[in-house]
Amino acid sequence: MSCRWGTELWDQFDNLEKHTHWGIEFVEKYTKFVKERSEIEISYAKQIRNLSKKYQPKKNSREEDEYKYTSCRAFLMTLNELNDYAGQHEVMAEDLTTHIICELTRYIQELKAERKSHFHDGRRAQQHIENSWKQLESSKRRFERDCKEADRAQQYFDKIDADINVTKADVEKARHQAQMKHQVAEDSKNEYLTFLQKFNKEQNAHYHTLIPHIFQKLQEMEEKRIERVGESMKTYAEVDRKVLPIVGKCLDGMTKAAESIEPKMDTKHVVESYKSGFEPPGDVEVEDYSLSMRRTVSESSYLNSQGESKPSRSNSRGKLWPFIKRNKLMSLLASPRQPPPPPPTSPSPAAVHNGPQSPQQPSEPLSHRLNEFMTSKHKMQCLRSLKRGGSGPEDCSHLPPEQRRKKLQAKINDINKEIQKEMDQRDALSKMKDVYIKNPHMGDANSVDPRLEEICQNTDKLQLDARKYEAWLVEVETRLAEKSDKHRPPSGLYNSQTTTTVNNNCAHVNRESPDGSYTEDHSTEHHLKSRSTDFDDDFDYEDTLPTIGTCKSLYPFEGQNEGTISMTEGELLYVIEEDKGDGWTRVRRNEDEEGYVPTSYIKVFFDTNAKGAMTYI
Repeated sequence: MSCRWGTELWDQFDNLEKHTHWGIEFVEKYTKFVKERSEIEISYAKQIRNLSKKYQPKKNSREEDEYKYTSCRAFLMTLNELNDYAGQHEVMAEDLTTHIICELTRYIQELKAERKSHFHDGRRAQQHIENSWKQLESSKRRFERDCKEADRAQQYFDKIDADINVTKADVEKARHQAQMKHQVAEDSKNEYLTFLQKFNKEQNAHYHTLIPHIFQKLQEMEEKRIERVGESMKTYAEVDRKVLPIVGKCLDGMTKAAESIEPKMDTKHVVESYKSGFEPPGDVEVEDYSLSMRRTVSESSYLNSQGESKPSRSNSRGKLWPFIKRNKLMSLLASPRQPPPPPPTSPSPAAVHNGPQSPQQPSEPLSHRLNEFMTSKHKMQCLRSLKRGGSGPEDCSHLPPEQRRKKLQAKINDINKEIQKEMDQRDALSKMKDVYIKNPHMGDANSVDPRLEEICQNTDKLQLDARKYEAWLVEVETRLAEKSDKHRPPSGLYNSQTTTTVNNNCAHVNRESPDGSYTEDHSTEHHLKSRSTDFDDDFDYEDTLPTIGTCKSLYPFEGQNEGTISMTEGELLYVIEEDKGDGWTRVRRNEDEEGYVPTSYIKVFFDTNAKGAMTYI
């Protein structure tokens, strides 16, 4: 379909000017639309990135430990894919800006300049044809005026010539005036015909050549403008389509992350994270309170009954408190209950016969002591410490065996990484030193030595720490292996007669005074000591408490009751638990000997670097 503005719209100059102006405004409008879309994409991408960053795991936080679960790792992969997804929206915004907004902005400027040039030529052509028309009109009016004057002059001459009273001179004068007017009219006619011919020629050129040419250029300009808008719209769609494959990969990655979730693996991680390594507690022995609490048997008969019942108790013994360390448990079961004795007036051993008396311990049922311990403040504090992941001793002895093994292994891995890092730095500095030796102008080789020495010291220290943690790890693994090989005796197989014997023994341990208090008896000590031996067998695989300092005995002391330890004057001991306000300090002589001594009998030297004795309950 052919249509030419030059021929079809030769007389619509003003309308074409308005239409082309509207066309440019439309391009500007579309450019603004694409610009706002680009801003939306940038804002959306920014919000998506902020969302992904908000839920990324924080460094050195508890959230890092959560990502050992497949569901958490899948969520992390989803966040990473979402970050890439946001990047594609940024790419879209960049392509829209580069390929559409910038191009159309530059094209609009060119379009305005081209339109201005074409209409300037059109206005100049119109001005020229208007000037020609004015000249033609002027010559036409002059020709008309001269013709009228010539006609009046001719009429005057005819009138004078017919009058017999007029002189001949007047007649000649009138004839000459009429002839002159006719000549002027003839000249005006010729001039008018000339301008008329010129105007017709210029008008023909204007409407058939000049204006059609200008309008044709305007038509081509408009067609290019429309085509350019179409290309921009196509580019707009292509920018969206270009990122679809990568967006699809991001979505596929999210789907793959969701499919990687393994519920059984997550539940297995829960076992690995919280497994203590202890065995479940055995059956609780019956304590028959229906029997009389007063002692009706002699000490010898009590001991005999205790000896008979012990094998049964050994068979049915279970670990009732899997989170209690042996030393802490026994210290609570048999720790001194009365204030310590005052220091002797003389430090000589002769001043006090056999040393000061050990603190007397009120006799009370074993179950009372155990109940008191299980509901004590120390247990709750340790449980809270475990829950919030509080710090403990350097050897992680406050943790259960399985958790301690994992913690020590993690520390060994961290130390090995630090050692490798130091060794890499050492190798790099050694190469730098060799370069300086071969090329002295590049630097002083001796300037590297202090740093090398520092790295060697750090490496040695890290290696010592690694060996220390490895020794602890071997110890824990050995104990876990021994524990796994140990077969627990079946509980609940003892007969009713043995149970009755044990309970009778427990019932006859204490004798109640008339005022309701308990009195001391040596059989109680023997019974508690026997019980302590049972607990030692159950918890002998636990770690000892760390030392928090040392002490020197000022006076001799002979511990006679359970929970105390004897010492000689001037003896050096390790402090494992400081005085809690009751006048007693817990000390250790070796791996198998520890107990309480009066605080006033010793001089304590605390280790400021020690973290204190902590018990995992």
